[in-house]
Amino acid sequence: MKFICRNWYWIGGVIAAIALIFMFCDWSHLSDLSRFAWFAFIIMLLHQFEEYGCPGGEPLIMNLVLRNSPRPDRYPLNQFSAMLVNCLISYIMFPLFIIFPNQIWLGIGLAFSFISQFFVHGIATNIKLRSVYNPGFANVLFMMMPWTVCFFIYIGKHHLADATDWWLGTLYFLIFSAGLLGFMTYKVLPNINSRWTFTPTELKRFNVREKWERIANSKRAVK
Repeated sequence: MKFICRNWYWIGGVIAAIALIFMFCDWSHLSDLSRFAWFAFIIMLLHQFEEYGCPGGEPLIMNLVLRNSPRPDRYPLNQFSAMLVNCLISYIMFPLFIIFPNQIWLGIGLAFSFISQFFVHGIATNIKLRSVYNPGFANVLFMMMPWTVCFFIYIGKHHLADATDWWLGTLYFLIFSAGLLGFMTYKVLPNINSRWTFTPTELKRFNVREKWERIANSKRAVK
């Protein structure tokens, strides 16, 4: 379990590479919707890799920057909860669209999930860090948003979604993405004394603590 908790995002990066190779090898046999589904799965894995692996830094962004935690190495997000919630989303929510690509509401739910990431990374986190980039935002800007625009154009052009699809897609997003990420991460799994602490290496990535301290110092200087 310790190995998985410390390496799940590296494993996800490898799975994304394998999935990409498989998809292109089988490209001619895949429907357009299947291609959308496979791309969405790969994009999410790469997004998590950017957040936690390279450049990384998401643990302190979540705990220190967004939550001002007294113990940012383990609270409210810890190694175990980060692994569990992200893997549940990546390996349940996204593969379902691969298995059932004609269920348009599944794809709509994924699109809403991608849009929500723009607000988290592109707006909330960048405002807090006073930056134009944070780990995960490149994926959001250059992969998630183009995928979402292309998907909506495609289903609109071919009249594939009705009102039921939009309602089910919204519910799917709220249950799996918003509900799972929010409720489990901040209500069920947090433990200020958790033994699942992030490693010093994970906490050093992207120099989040240094950036946050500079911001805090500048605020004190203004006062």
